[in-house]
Amino acid sequence: MPLGTLERSAPSLFRQGPSALSQLVLYSALALFLMVADARLRITDPLRKAVAAVLYPAQWIMLQPVEWATRGTGYFQSLQDAKAEAEAARAQMAQRSLQVHQSETLAQENEALRKLLGLRERLKVPSLAAQILYETADPYTRRVMLDRGQDADVQPGSPVLDGAGVLGQVTRVYPLVSEVTLLTDREQAIPVLNARTGARGVAYGDPVASHGGGMELRFVSANADVQDGDMLTTSGLDGVYPAGLPVARVVRVERRADSAFARIYCAPVAAIQGARHVLVLQPEAMRLPQRPEAAAEETPARKKGRK
Repeated sequence: MPLGTLERSAPSLFRQGPSALSQLVLYSALALFLMVADARLRITDPLRKAVAAVLYPAQWIMLQPVEWATRGTGYFQSLQDAKAEAEAARAQMAQRSLQVHQSETLAQENEALRKLLGLRERLKVPSLAAQILYETADPYTRRVMLDRGQDADVQPGSPVLDGAGVLGQVTRVYPLVSEVTLLTDREQAIPVLNARTGARGVAYGDPVASHGGGMELRFVSANADVQDGDMLTTSGLDGVYPAGLPVARVVRVERRADSAFARIYCAPVAAIQGARHVLVLQPEAMRLPQRPEAAAEETPARKKGRK
């Protein structure tokens, strides 16, 4: 037999190592020993720290995408929350603004109603409370509509007042509403009395607001004693308005040498543009005694005397 063909390795009987079961038992015991030793003596802490220090850069790199995704989600979520809070704040602010505006409106209405109540207590004329609904669409007139009509026994010609003074006069009465012609209408006229001098006159509506008035006291002589600031009240001679109601205040007096009459501009004391709650008074003529009628036939004694 050639020497090269001789098998120089050990026989298989001597090459066998530990069995699989022996390895399992050995490794299990070693693992159990290491766990108990780590739990009791912490002998692996240095090794664990070294491994953690070595693996930290890799862990940091692996965690960056997760961190970015989390931050991005949180950013967009916070942006949505901020938008929702801003919308809620704007809605709350608008609601508060509306409440403040309503409070101011109610305060103004309360003040106007208090003035009307005080005026109603001072007057001895039967009156009816009413509310202005809207202004008529005719641009050449100054008229408003009230929420009271024939059903409330409103009479044509009834004076209409707000808390400050005379506002106008009822000119048309419908079943449920009434039409009021304001003092500034060009066809409206009202007898007035100068509270300072006692002079009587007639004030006419002047819708042209170039002079800042709204009424004009006409047919007053140029040398009449009229001054800026004079208060004009109702004279009570027309049988419509009770005497002593505030009407207007003189704002400017123009005297010209070429005219026998002065141009006297007045501003109504009533809130022509802003009135809402008013009083409708009974016409003064309905409270006055009726005029005695003339006899239809002459007495017989007068007839004989004429013969």
